[in-house]
Formats: sequence, structure tokens, C-alpha cells
Amino acid sequence: MEHYNMNLTLKVWKQKNSEAKGRFETFQVKDISSEMSFLEMFDVLNEKLIAEGVEPITFDHDCREGICGACSMYIDGQPHGPWEKNTTCQLHMRAFKDGDTIVVEPWRSKAFPVIKDLMVDRTAFDRIIQAGGYISVNTGNAQDANCLPIDKKDADTSFNAAACIGCGACVAACKNGSAMLFVSAKVSQLALLPQGQPEKESRVLNMVAQMDKEGFGNCTNTYACEAECPKGISVSNIARMNREFLAAGLNNEG
Repeated sequence: MEHYNMNLTLKVWKQKNSEAKGRFETFQVKDISSEMSFLEMFDVLNEKLIAEGVEPITFDHDCREGICGACSMYIDGQPHGPWEKNTTCQLHMRAFKDGDTIVVEPWRSKAFPVIKDLMVDRTAFDRIIQAGGYISVNTGNAQDANCLPIDKKDADTSFNAAACIGCGACVAACKNGSAMLFVSAKVSQLALLPQGQPEKESRVLNMVAQMDKEGFGNCTNTYACEAECPKGISVSNIARMNREFLAAGLNNEG
């Protein structure tokens, strides 16, 4: 793969806090290697700003391995940038070319207030998870896998739902700011397994109620969430959650 350097113009959203009025500021970065990650490029820019006595750009990150989902940046109109099924930390500068202007923003959602610059408060997701509660199955010591038979299709579907890293790209991509893909993945993960059965009704009812309380929008089936999800979580989980929610509601009415 050919290696090359490039000069870029960055238009980055700067905002002191959730109450302040934000604005785009323009920055120039030079001699950026095509093999740098997008976050490494921001590291270089911030080092330059600090050396000049300018406040660096605040952005969120942690593992930088595509696992934690913290690297939430809206890049040129797409959550996590132009590569499919990719987090921002896994995006490399070879996705761009010399002379490009790149626009970088935070997630845009009422439920994700800006903390500063490109960092948003995603604790709404934590509260939704907490609302789901725990499973009551006493697992004790690890059992042999064959002691609890699970249909292969169900196991695979549950595993795929569990791949959700809770980054919030689905919310950022949705015109309604909906969290349905995230919540449905977390509901499906346990709804398909025997360990998740005892609390399955209270879980879906409480998680959906908390989702609505947090101010997320509703789903109108544009599928933008699935298209922009770095883990490719399927919208079929939303249909499953809706079925679980309806059944739980009917049973609780009785």
C-alpha cells in the first residue's frame, strides 16, 4: 500500500459546554501520514495547538481498538466517517486525499448533550441499561456448554446483538435521534437466551420507558442506524423488541 503525506483543512466544532453556543473553527494540519489513524491526526493537531498556547480540541477516546465506542465523531456528515462498519479510531487518513477539507462534529442529539467540543454525555445509554436490571439466574461455577442447550440460530443472533458497543452512532445517524437500535440490541441479547427469560417482560418495559424518558426520538424505519453502525447491528432487532414490548404489555394488563 502506497504511503503518502497530505495537508488538510479541518473545520471542527468548538463548544465550551452544553449551555454555550458552539461554532466551527478552522485548523490546518500539514504532513499528515496516510497511515495515521484519524485520532492520531487529532493528537498531532492538539500537540501543535498546545505548543502554540492554544486550547486543544476535546474529544472522547479510550481503547482505540474499535471495542469501547468512545471515539464518537461525526465526520463529513457520517458517524465515524466514510468507512463502513468502522469506528473513528479505526479510520485511517488514507480515506482522504491531499488538500481535503474535513468537517468534524459531535453527535447531534437532545439526549446526548455536549460536554465540550466533540465530547458528548452518553450516560443516557447507561441509565437505559440500568433500567433493564440483572438476570436472576444463579450461574455459580462455569458449567459445561452442553448443560444448557441453545438453538444455534438463537445463539448466533444473540451473539450478533451483543456485539453492540453502545457508541451512539445509530442515534447520530437517525433523523429522529432514535435509540431503538441500541436498546433493541440489548433487549435481544438476553431475550433469545434462557438466562434472560425470567425478567424478559420487565426488562423490555423498563428499558423502553427509560429510553422515552431520556428524550430519544422514535423509529420511522429509515435504516440509517444499521447503515452507520460500526458493528452492523441489524434492524431486525427493533422488530424483535417491538414484539417483546407488545407481548409484555398485554401480559401485564392481564
